[in-house]
Amino acid sequence: MTSQTNVSYNTEPGLTAEEFARVLTESGLGAQRPVSDKARLSAMLAASSLILTARLNHPAGELVGVARCISDFAWCAYVSELAVSPSAQGVGIGKGLLAHAREELGPQVSLILISVPEAVGFYENEGMERLPDAFWYRREY
Repeated sequence: MTSQTNVSYNTEPGLTAEEFARVLTESGLGAQRPVSDKARLSAMLAASSLILTARLNHPAGELVGVARCISDFAWCAYVSELAVSPSAQGVGIGKGLLAHAREELGPQVSLILISVPEAVGFYENEGMERLPDAFWYRREY
């Protein structure tokens, strides 16, 4: 397990699809994302408004967490992925990525996300409010 002091948070618009796919897969979100479709992952990254990363502070700079957001930078930001590798979970990296997102976006922008059931408690502990009236059209593929 890593410690929070050995992690650096960055805005990283050039994150590769390969690194993104690895963290999604390790975190468990890969089961719900097109990790085997590198072209689609690349398109997802390219269209993102904000890509935040958590990397270990050592020469290799291993990626251990990522938050991908879509935003107008004035009213709201949708956090489409918040993923942390299991080897780095439990030391505050998810919390750090959310804090970095809020810092980058400013206090005038709301953060919105859809949680996997296993992470609901994490978001509630971070002070996020649960919204009962959300709607969506599921993608066809």
